[in-house]
Amino acid sequence: MNENLTALTPELALLGAAVIGLLTGAWLPRRRQWLVAVLAATACTVGLIATAVTMATSREQTVFSDTFAVDTATDAGRLTVLGGLLLVIGMSVESVRSHKRESEYWVLLLMTGAGTLAMTGANDLLTLFAAYLLASIPAYALAGFAKDGCGTEAALKYYLMGALLGTVLLAGTALLYGAGHATLYRDLHTALPTAPYGLVAVGLIGVLAGLLFKIGAVPAHFWVPDVTDGAPTPVAAYVTTLPKIGGLIAGYRLLHQAMPGIDVNWPLLMAILAAATMTLGNLAAFFQTSVKRLLAYSTISQVGYLLMALALATRTDLAQQSLLFYLAAYAATNLAAFAVVTQLPHARTLKDYRGLAPRRPALAAVLVVSLLGLVGTPPTGIFLGKIEIFSAAIDGGLAWLAALAVANTVASLFYYLRWLTPLFTTGDPAPAHVHAALGRWAAGTAYLAAALSLALGIAAGIALPVTTGTLLP
Repeated sequence: MNENLTALTPELALLGAAVIGLLTGAWLPRRRQWLVAVLAATACTVGLIATAVTMATSREQTVFSDTFAVDTATDAGRLTVLGGLLLVIGMSVESVRSHKRESEYWVLLLMTGAGTLAMTGANDLLTLFAAYLLASIPAYALAGFAKDGCGTEAALKYYLMGALLGTVLLAGTALLYGAGHATLYRDLHTALPTAPYGLVAVGLIGVLAGLLFKIGAVPAHFWVPDVTDGAPTPVAAYVTTLPKIGGLIAGYRLLHQAMPGIDVNWPLLMAILAAATMTLGNLAAFFQTSVKRLLAYSTISQVGYLLMALALATRTDLAQQSLLFYLAAYAATNLAAFAVVTQLPHARTLKDYRGLAPRRPALAAVLVVSLLGLVGTPPTGIFLGKIEIFSAAIDGGLAWLAALAVANTVASLFYYLRWLTPLFTTGDPAPAHVHAALGRWAAGTAYLAAALSLALGIAAGIALPVTTGTLLP
């Protein structure tokens, strides 16, 4: 039993900062609670440094009776989650400054971030369920942080669906344990091929249902538009981005490590879910007028493309590389778009963005980069991510899914252009107060996230090697 706590430095850094922040926040005066934000950013930085050291020294290992794996997928997920968490912290500064519950906001963000990190390395069904709870419960509180009507409704819907599908995930775990007499992926890999087909099928569907909720995929996507619209914008940015990283990597590891030898045709199931998710997300976004709801359905469609990698988990070596790179590119690009929405709190509809380019050209440029990036336009990172994942689909024998994904990509250009076109409207611009900016932190976050999106596309030769490597058994 390898009880090497240093292997869990990023997770422990976030949890330790959460505990310290909770204790100190109870004593700090309201005007000094920004110190907890500094603590949160420091914890993320420590996690990034620890991950970089692990990758540089090639210290891949499994710890605590092999229930947690520190390998390529874990390290890539850590880099993306911790980097994304820093961006969310940056865009949250003005939104929660001097709030009466400011320290609690940072603590909740750290705790749900730690749960997301734990999901990326979970190598055991019980570890996965514990990480699912840690990632979910603080996020429910964050969704209703504003305590207004829309936020309360969003938090309630988020909680009810999470509780239901979390219970289904636990039931699926129990069924797979009954079928394989183990919860460790390595042991399930050996035992499940000879277990009863029905028990394995229902158990796997139960576990996948919980993960589909976490990533916001069909048919567990119903919470996404309401939570995105009702929660504070930085929280919406978080829940539509970072939990997907943990859920998708956890799903990939489960399918790749525990399910390759079973008779259940899960690759076809995942391919169908990917097709349904990308298509529904795009169709629902077509005529949205609320910018937050448009981004909500956009994120559902993006999950559809990412689910293609899970369908290919055991069919091609390109699946892991495409998934990890796409996740990093998506996180930077999606957070850039949400940072602009955060910076312009009074611009709630597409019409409110009329004439933004002449008034705030830098923010308009970020929005152009992020929205065209979400389509998959070069030289942004998502362009290369889509090329990688479409190539993996063809290599893995799912050419029909790649063709559908290309068609959906072309179709998605319609609703992104509906948002971009008003930016350059010279006649009848939105009133000046609608374009009033929130502050420097949200703007700086927008510029940084857009730069990262472009950097991942331009310097992909540096980023792609980080995503290659085998998963530890």
